[in-house]
Amino acid sequence: MGKTVKTNPKENVAGIESGDKAPDFTLKSDTGESVKLSGLKGRKVVLYFYPKDDTPGCTKEACSFRDGFKEFEKKGAIVLGVSTDSIVSHQKFKEKFHLNFPLLSDEEKKVVNAYGVWKQKSLYGRKFMGIERTTFVIDEAGKVKKVFPRVKVDGHYDEVLAEL
Repeated sequence: MGKTVKTNPKENVAGIESGDKAPDFTLKSDTGESVKLSGLKGRKVVLYFYPKDDTPGCTKEACSFRDGFKEFEKKGAIVLGVSTDSIVSHQKFKEKFHLNFPLLSDEEKKVVNAYGVWKQKSLYGRKFMGIERTTFVIDEAGKVKKVFPRVKVDGHYDEVLAEL
């Protein structure tokens, strides 16, 4: 690919920035159905990557998107949550919190790598690989309109809604 990666963290995640074509993918949802990003052309997509089902920050983020789902729909957008958890884990998470949008399973880590959100993280001095909470707003033509790297959950729903 040979694309130069810029260093401004606000506008760039692993080379993906506003105006770029969103990398296409096909992933299984919590219902077992395949979801293909290019099959959603003509719709706005809020594609959010989160570290782990049923953890405090991820639950808070998912519930804010759940509670604001009607507002996203009014703006013609759909929400897709992506993590490396299994479909079974997604089903339990979705049922427990009555989530009203698909959760996609990327156990093989192909999509998290394509979007540059699989990163080295550190917790209590221990280094490990995991998802850096990131949201991509994708327009009707399949182009990235906005990237929200290193998302802070509080207020994030409002930031995303404003971009739509």
